[in-house]
Amino acid sequence: MNQDLAQIVTYYATKSHKELNELLLNKSKDNLISNLTDLLTAYINDKNSSSLREFVTVSIAGYEHNPQKLGYNGFKQSSPIGGKAIACEAKPKNIQTDGYDKKVIKPKLNGEGGFNDYTYERFEKDAKENLHILTSGFIDGELQYILEFSFSAIYERLKLQVPENRTIGTYTRMAKFNFSHYKDHYSLKITYANKLSIEKNKKYFNKSLYSFLINE
Repeated sequence: MNQDLAQIVTYYATKSHKELNELLLNKSKDNLISNLTDLLTAYINDKNSSSLREFVTVSIAGYEHNPQKLGYNGFKQSSPIGGKAIACEAKPKNIQTDGYDKKVIKPKLNGEGGFNDYTYERFEKDAKENLHILTSGFIDGELQYILEFSFSAIYERLKLQVPENRTIGTYTRMAKFNFSHYKDHYSLKITYANKLSIEKNKKYFNKSLYSFLINE
């Protein structure tokens, strides 16, 4: 983090809004643009938080983002004149290319996603809701694709990982899925694809997913 941005962040956390405003007003337009770009770059690539990537995924897919930790990630009306709201869960993944070729294990975008601390009760609720899943891929913070499909596409895959009979208080730490588990489902659609960037970044993609995104 550069010194100017560090000062702005520190002021935001420790000073009054008046003092922060005065600091910002004394910055040049170019300086503010540079600092905002640095802040967004750091935020969207943050390994410990996917909040911004989640927001981008949900919003571009046409849903109203839910900023709360509880509940689904977003909602939209099933028709312009009302009807039952459709809920969605976003599963974004970001690949950082810095030092990529030197890594022993080289991660790839493969349309994966997962549910943390998953229980059979939550699984049944999600199945009943038949929420929509949004898997998205980013490379160095740049959005590559968004795939959308219904929960039913991964129902069988998740059911295998979440035991119906379990000890009270226990749960599945992570119930996972990837492109191979929903690629043939009727509900699958490409909501967004930056084909030029995908072609340029081919080595960061699973072959099957790459082929699907490029050829559809």
